[in-house]
Amino acid sequence: MKLFVDTGNLKEIEALAALGILDGVTTNPTLLAKESGDYRQILKQICRTVQGPVSAEVVATDAAGMIREGRDLAGIDEHIVVKVPFTKEGVKACKTLASEGHRVNVTLIFSATQAWLAAKVGASYVSPFVGRLDDVGTTGMTLVREIVDIFDNYEFSTEVLVASVRNPIHVVEAARMGADVVTVPAAVIEQCFKHPLTDIGLERFLKDWEKAQAAKV
Repeated sequence: MKLFVDTGNLKEIEALAALGILDGVTTNPTLLAKESGDYRQILKQICRTVQGPVSAEVVATDAAGMIREGRDLAGIDEHIVVKVPFTKEGVKACKTLASEGHRVNVTLIFSATQAWLAAKVGASYVSPFVGRLDDVGTTGMTLVREIVDIFDNYEFSTEVLVASVRNPIHVVEAARMGADVVTVPAAVIEQCFKHPLTDIGLERFLKDWEKAQAAKV
């Protein structure tokens, strides 16, 4: 399963890229608005750092506007994936952009039928929002399982990109279900590194080593 980080912060991206674990990045207008500077330059720098898929989202709500913005975003760098919302207008835009050879991430997916329709018009990725479903009393990961099953049945090339990830449990469940990608905030990736028994074990090894060296003196 590929790991994307969900952020627009270049420092976070650079730190994760240096570890060799990062496959791509997802951004949205909210995340980019938190950063200082021109969003086009920020996206360009992110693409240069990651050298992998970087989702950049349109803000238009009509198909013509999404197509226009999508073409513009795709022109920033070859690694850009155009992100459009799942609406009828978004589906129209995805169909056109995909037919032109642009990769499209259809976001705000909350049902298996939405994912299926996005796949039918050539989406490169569909992004089910598991955390937001959990927030309203639905088990978000159930949706991921449904989408993975449907895509496997019909051999869609569309990748399942699990989004709105809140904790490492979501990451583990996504991997067990066979999701293609999980996009995770930097803070949750940090949680994936930690376990108290690892810290205790390392501390014990170091103390034992120090004792052994002292005994040789």
